Amino acid sequence: MTPATSTNPFAFRPSRARALEKGFSWIFRFATYAVLLAGAAVFFHIVAKGASTVFTAAPPFINAEFLFSAPETLYVFEYEGQRHEMGDREFRAFRASLGNPDISAETYAYSAGGIFPCIVGTLLLVGGAMTIALFLGVSAAIYLNEYARDTRAIRLIRLAVVNLAGVPSIVFGLFGFGLFVIFFGWNVSLLAGWFTLAFMVLPVVITASEEALKSIPKGFREGSLALGATKWQTIRKNVLPYALPGILTSSILGIARVAGETAPIMFTAAYVVRDRLPWEVAKWSDFFFQGVMALPYHIYVVSSKIPQNDYTERVQYGTALVFLLVVAAVATASIVLRNKLRKRYKW
Repeated sequence: MTPATSTNPFAFRPSRARALEKGFSWIFRFATYAVLLAGAAVFFHIVAKGASTVFTAAPPFINAEFLFSAPETLYVFEYEGQRHEMGDREFRAFRASLGNPDISAETYAYSAGGIFPCIVGTLLLVGGAMTIALFLGVSAAIYLNEYARDTRAIRLIRLAVVNLAGVPSIVFGLFGFGLFVIFFGWNVSLLAGWFTLAFMVLPVVITASEEALKSIPKGFREGSLALGATKWQTIRKNVLPYALPGILTSSILGIARVAGETAPIMFTAAYVVRDRLPWEVAKWSDFFFQGVMALPYHIYVVSSKIPQNDYTERVQYGTALVFLLVVAAVATASIVLRNKLRKRYKW
């Protein structure tokens, strides 16, 4: 009697095509896991190297000096048979207590103190840039999706937005330097950095926001209009609230890009070192027209612009770890807000 499998047209039969398909599936699987392992290896390398700088074995288990003080030059010297490592302020006070004797010391730039001004500057740059990018990007997305007709001009605008997403960040940096720093006369400042970073991330925000608006059913709009609401009332009450989770997804992508860029802020907003914090200004308007320190630029300077040694390596990995934690914290806050909005506006 012929087995059932021989007459079943849906039974599995080995073939060259099936073998190739299985082979390619394993190649894709291997490539995926290889990328994940490479990313995990980089992340754990930074954590392993930077944890000794950021955290301590004794309570409160964090290196408060590193997190809440400004960068300083490290002085390494021997005095009366003992080896000392002191930051610039501590070294000056130590010499003053001894009557300012001549002490031969080795100096290492940015290897003492901490990175608090860099953390503050990074948060200000990310917050200001994303505020501008979300306002302009969501406004543009509303116009393109809700008001504009499908004309050749609108199609060209959409094409330009997509093309702008592929422009290298250094080009945006040179654009911001030429327009905001020189032409508008804003100099190297928070305001110039905000607009440069906002324009850089604007294509991502516009595209994601427009897709989020497109995902809202037309019935939401038609029902509101049928009840007598205006077009803007319909968009504000019946479209935007339900599109907000998708719009916040674009903000998460934007935060990751804005926070990690070095070239644009190097031309428009970042200082190598700054003694005062951003809010320590004579008048409130000066707050917007001053440069700041930033974590990515600080990592760049410490890693490539000064002689390398064990002390600078400690600062590099500690700063990189704090940078990852700051970006993760901001992105996590956006994700939590997005999830809450999803639960609130279910449809």
